[in-house]
Amino acid sequence: MTSVLPTDAPEFTPEWFTEVLAPTHPGVRVAAVEVLGRSAATNLHLRLGLGYDDQVGAPDSVFVKLPPLDAAHREAIGATGMGTREARFYAEVAPLLKMRVPTSYFSASADDGSFVLVLEDLAARGCRISDGSWAVPGELAGRALEELAEMHVRFEDAAVRNEIAPWAGERRMKATDFTTRMLRQVIDEHHDILSADYVAVGEIYIERHAELEALWDAGPQTLIHGDAHVGNLFIDDGRVGFLDWGLTTVSSPMRDVSYFLTVGCDPDDRRRMQGDLLQHYLDVRRSLGGAEITFDEAWLAHRVQAAYTVIATFLGLVPPYNVPEGRLFATAFRERSMAALEDLDTVAALRDVLP
Repeated sequence: MTSVLPTDAPEFTPEWFTEVLAPTHPGVRVAAVEVLGRSAATNLHLRLGLGYDDQVGAPDSVFVKLPPLDAAHREAIGATGMGTREARFYAEVAPLLKMRVPTSYFSASADDGSFVLVLEDLAARGCRISDGSWAVPGELAGRALEELAEMHVRFEDAAVRNEIAPWAGERRMKATDFTTRMLRQVIDEHHDILSADYVAVGEIYIERHAELEALWDAGPQTLIHGDAHVGNLFIDDGRVGFLDWGLTTVSSPMRDVSYFLTVGCDPDDRRRMQGDLLQHYLDVRRSLGGAEITFDEAWLAHRVQAAYTVIATFLGLVPPYNVPEGRLFATAFRERSMAALEDLDTVAALRDVLP
């Protein structure tokens, strides 16, 4: 395989795909590559159709994820390390998990921040990915939490993490100045559509972001997905799958659990089931030998972790994300955050635990 990674559709030739697919599909010969879809947001996404001389079970289409083509945007994304993390996740971690994640046909990254992911075409398989109008129903959440628990417990041992995924513990400098400046702008310009609790959490973050970040990291340390909102989930025949692993890191398992419940699950189901779902997650952890977390500890962490949804959702009101095609998702994302903050009385929880 050439050390130069493709950067756009024309570079994904039949010869390139033949070489990529040969290890898992011996004898494959790709004859043609067709662009079926193209979109750009954080990264460049391609959906490519493949024609064959000899298919031998290889996929009819694939999903390809690449850095953005714009030089400035590409540099900014490269600085986050998200593409490199996701490529390494699929190469080194995904094969060990019981979770439903997209099948990876190829994943690679380079020192300059470039990367290529060639993944299962979930749409072609018939998987459901939300446009924001719906979230994971409560009856599917239990199994998803079981699979999160299995990953969390597996990687609680620092020696295991360091052997399999040492890169996951590397923390990049947070763009705190940018985040607080943009959050200030959003609060000032859009306070009329934001709830009082949402604004209050934003103000607390602006003033005390270091303390709040420390609270979100508190607890047993393990490998986490880091971004399990509804846009990074899919449903495959009644099973929840997890995609977009670019924010994989080492932190508290409650970050994943709370984030999944607050902005991954149907809000009505969350209100009705979150206590039972939290207990189910804790029971599964305990059965797998995970570090003890009591229900009271988990509940308080859930209330505190809900504050992170403000940081996750406010950028939907900032360019380049506040575009018409993304408005349905961004609005639903933000509304789920506001509902969770009110339901969990998160502002009061923060005031109780912050010194």
